Amino acid sequence: MEMHDDITACAAQVQRGDPERFRAVMATPVALRRMLFPLYAFNLEVARAPWVTKEPLIAEMRLQWWRDALGEIANGGQVRRHEVVTPLAAILDGRGARDLDDLVEARRADIEGTPPASTDDLTRYIDRTAGTLLWTAARLAGATDAPAIRDAGLAQGLASFLSAVPDLVDKARNPLPPGEPHDMISGLATIGLAALDRAKAAGIAKSARPVLLVLSDTRVRLRAFADHPGQTPQINPALSRLRLGWNALRA
Repeated sequence: MEMHDDITACAAQVQRGDPERFRAVMATPVALRRMLFPLYAFNLEVARAPWVTKEPLIAEMRLQWWRDALGEIANGGQVRRHEVVTPLAAILDGRGARDLDDLVEARRADIEGTPPASTDDLTRYIDRTAGTLLWTAARLAGATDAPAIRDAGLAQGLASFLSAVPDLVDKARNPLPPGEPHDMISGLATIGLAALDRAKAAGIAKSARPVLLVLSDTRVRLRAFADHPGQTPQINPALSRLRLGWNALRA
C-alpha cells in the first residue's frame, strides 16, 4: 500500500508540474506508468532545485541530497525513505542511478547561471539532462539503442529549452550561446529536427515506443522555432491531443 501511495504522489506531482508529460505517461501501459511517474517526479525535483532559492549554497545542498540518494541506490544498500526516492529505488539498477547522478551534476549549471559558451556546450547540457532522462525511461521499457533514444531526448529537450527562453530572460539569465538570438534559436531548432530525424531513421524498440509519446508535439514546436524564431509556438490543445492519441495507437 505504501508503494502504491508513493506512486500516486509522484503522479500527482508530475500532473501539477509537467501536465504535458503527465498526459503522455497516462497514454502508456499501466505497468510502465508505475516506472515513469517516479522517474519524472525525480526530474521535477532536480530541475526545480536550482530555482527555489536565491542562495547558491542551499541549491547545491538540494542537488547533493539527490546525488546522495542516487548513491544509495547505486550501492544497493539501505535507501532513505522518501515518496520519490523509495519508488525510484524499486525501478533503478546501478547503471540507471549513475546515469541520473550525471543528470543532477549537469543541473549545477542552472545554479551558476553562466551562459553556454557555444552551441556544443548547450547541446551537451541538453543531452545530459533531457537525453539522459529519456534514455533512462526507455531502458526501463527495454530499449537498448542509446544513440537513437538520446537523439530523441535531445530534440525534445531543445524544444522545451527554446520554449523556456523568454522566462529565463525574464529571470535575468542569458540562456543562449553568443550570436544573434533569432539565428541561434532557428539554428538550435534545426539541430533538434535533425536529431529527431536520426532517431526516426534508426528505429526504436517496440517496447520502448510508448516512452516517446512525450515527443508528440516536439516536431511541431521545433519546426515553428526554426521558421519563426522570434515567436513562441502556440500549440493547439485539440490537435495536441489528436497527435498524442494517434501516436499512442501506433506505439
